[in-house]
Amino acid sequence: MKIRKKLILITLGATSVMSTFVLADESFNNSLPVVVDSTSSSTELTPAAKFVEALTGFDNITNGYISQDDFNTGKALFEKRKSVGDGLGPFYNAESCSDCHQGPVTGAGSQVSVLRAGSFNDGVFTPPPGGGSLVTDRTIDANLQVHIDDSLNVRTLRMSTNALGDGFVEAIADQTLLDIAASQAATRGAIKGQAILVPILEAPGKTRVGRFGTKDQHASLLSFSGDASRNELGITNALVSTESTPNGVDGSQFDAVAEPEDIDSSFINSIADFMRATKAPEPDHDLANTPDAIAGEALFDKVGCDSCHVETITTAPTGTVLSPTFKVPEALGNKIIHPFSDFLLHDVGTNDGIVQNGGAETRNKVRTSPLWGLRTHTRLLHDGSALTLDEAIRAHSGEASQVVKKYKALSDNDEAKLLSFLKSL
Repeated sequence: MKIRKKLILITLGATSVMSTFVLADESFNNSLPVVVDSTSSSTELTPAAKFVEALTGFDNITNGYISQDDFNTGKALFEKRKSVGDGLGPFYNAESCSDCHQGPVTGAGSQVSVLRAGSFNDGVFTPPPGGGSLVTDRTIDANLQVHIDDSLNVRTLRMSTNALGDGFVEAIADQTLLDIAASQAATRGAIKGQAILVPILEAPGKTRVGRFGTKDQHASLLSFSGDASRNELGITNALVSTESTPNGVDGSQFDAVAEPEDIDSSFINSIADFMRATKAPEPDHDLANTPDAIAGEALFDKVGCDSCHVETITTAPTGTVLSPTFKVPEALGNKIIHPFSDFLLHDVGTNDGIVQNGGAETRNKVRTSPLWGLRTHTRLLHDGSALTLDEAIRAHSGEASQVVKKYKALSDNDEAKLLSFLKSL
């Protein structure tokens, strides 16, 4: 894949001339980070540094965030199958992280989906009794099996997302994502991505712009790990210390392991460090450099797919404090990445129907699916409902209606070129 031409440094300058500087520390409250004028002479600004391409590959080699030995240890824990004696359950979807995140290597996405549900009546979404919208598929005792009932009229599947390269995503400054949203809004068109501030579980009372999960429900990989450990494995931890009660079912009498089961948080910390150390998905360079794929990339931009599937973003400078618990390390800072996502929420007609950390207006919005690693996916869209790239594109509507209209207007030859480009990702 050639180096992308659309480079987003720190800000996009949607509404004024923005600086390519970032404040050394981001805001830790619900207020939006400020944008500084490029004429400022403040010595508290971190100057834009030299940016280099982030490491890519499906090779199980660390990106440098941690040593290879520590990477291998984290990978082994990611793959380790939990037992009831370890605290598995009482409600769970998988016995290991790699049950859902593997293909072609550990940490990637997969064909495995999870079920979310709730009710929508009189304009109000309500999660099932018990608090969360996740309805687990498995349990350690037959008497605990959770079922959907007719009152839960909102049901959706969510595909397991790719985690490769997510350390670079975590290292994107909030302001970068906010400026992408501002850039979209400034066009006065239909595409208007929404950034939401979400809690950082390891820093109580602090928030950051969400970027992980179908609804942007998490902003840090440690938060993501703690939440997934409890929800998907049933392994409680210091960040999420109580067992789930999906659809109001209480399984405490079947749970013999005291809470939190990951008592020292060593499991979730290792999992987070492993994900931070993964390389970004690597494209098929041979296909990407064919005339058809090169022409297809230009068509991808021409029809407007790149409005949401932003090709190139840079991470914050090394040393930038992005939360009270995360300072950008050298391995992740000043990196050019090609996620093909703006990591914002959009209504593109796929009707997720679930409200999580965002407000009621996010009910039918989903995060722009990153397209890096797309060639390794067999089930497309957030719910896996499309099996071909053409189906996935044509399923878009809402904010993407005009983009889909332009796609449908392409000649068969141009459409094939655009799809050839996507197949290289």
